[in-house]
Amino acid sequence: MRDLNSVTLDVCEMFRSIQGESTYAGLPCVFVRLTGCNLRCRYCDTGYAYEEGRKLSISSIIHRVDELGGGLVEVTGGEPLLQPATPTLLFALAESGRRVLLETNGTLLLPEVRPYHVIMDLKCPGSGQSEKTEWRNLELLQAGDEIKFVIWDRADFDWAVETILTRELDGAGLPLLFSPVAGKIEPERLAEWVLATGLPLRLQLQLHKLIWPGRERGV
Repeated sequence: MRDLNSVTLDVCEMFRSIQGESTYAGLPCVFVRLTGCNLRCRYCDTGYAYEEGRKLSISSIIHRVDELGGGLVEVTGGEPLLQPATPTLLFALAESGRRVLLETNGTLLLPEVRPYHVIMDLKCPGSGQSEKTEWRNLELLQAGDEIKFVIWDRADFDWAVETILTRELDGAGLPLLFSPVAGKIEPERLAEWVLATGLPLRLQLQLHKLIWPGRERGV
């Protein structure tokens, strides 16, 4: 086993909050936001994580998670999988008995063996980054994983539905999450589109932004 005191990651911030997205929305959760991202989505709300952060050992990260009281932990970014030590952190968190979530932008190949759940963002064309998707990841998703589509406009919605149908994701047993870009689509409009499809889509709003409007980052 690797010495977790000697393995480091660039960490942007760590905080405890209410899980605002995914099927875990509403639950208390500790967030470990790692530094760095390989995308520049036009609607990104965490641009400060591109470069901001400091090096911490995995032992220090786990100690801080303990202090924050994390039974549910999400490792996010940026893009967490850019850092080679991220899988080591994820395994260490899971081995300590926590339920662990990885939020990833879907552009880097997922590990095939993993004791944690993946929330994978499939970037729609409105993001400006859709062509960078690593489509082989769809074959690597497992029970308990989730797929998220962030919707900029009607063209994004139609693209997402076509992707679901052509790749038969509606029968894969994975939650299919649809989230509107804040300020671009009214939730009511997206709800109407979802209902009209007849597909098992899950509308999600960014709960943390409803609870704490105007807060731009974790605490």
